Amino acid sequence: MFTGIVEETGEVLDATADEGGRRLRIATTFDDLHHGQSISVSGVCLTVEAYGPREEADRSDHGSNWFDVFLARETVERSYLGEVAVGDAVNLERALRADGRFDGHIVQGHVDATATVEAVEAVGDDWFFEFALPESLAPYVVEKGSVTVDGISLTVADRDDAEFAVAIIPTTYELTTLSSKAVGDPVHLEVDVVAKYVESMLEGYR
Repeated sequence: MFTGIVEETGEVLDATADEGGRRLRIATTFDDLHHGQSISVSGVCLTVEAYGPREEADRSDHGSNWFDVFLARETVERSYLGEVAVGDAVNLERALRADGRFDGHIVQGHVDATATVEAVEAVGDDWFFEFALPESLAPYVVEKGSVTVDGISLTVADRDDAEFAVAIIPTTYELTTLSSKAVGDPVHLEVDVVAKYVESMLEGYR
């Protein structure tokens, strides 16, 4: 489980088609990597298969370590990680520790849909983003409710039938990949799982 509080951005070092899916190598500053570890990569929960230190000459601001993850065919089809290329930045968050602080909301790392950026506007020191809202997810997105965009826990500021908007503070803008997003770019959406459970329970009374 994750909280949607992105820890850092990593850099894609390698992307290779493999076994009907895809493998990514990602640079990171994380120094507690281990085999089988869960890491959210732009909102997609993936498992560390291998890891190690980067060569001294190759180290950068994105960190001195690397880890490999495998994208199954379903992950490639349901996310845009099948399209990321070497040099692209991705949001990273390690799974929540049992004794950790819960600052965001419950995030599973299970992408519900890929949508697009519809508008980006600077408002003073903050930013205002609008995203397309797939019809299938509309019942789970409410004003002032929580939604995950590319692994980032955000609060819905406004919504209509086709779009929803969020306000982004400078820290979130600077420390995540939102700073590189433009109109038309893809994003991963994960709705609040609590809304799904409520719907499931209510269906039993219909």
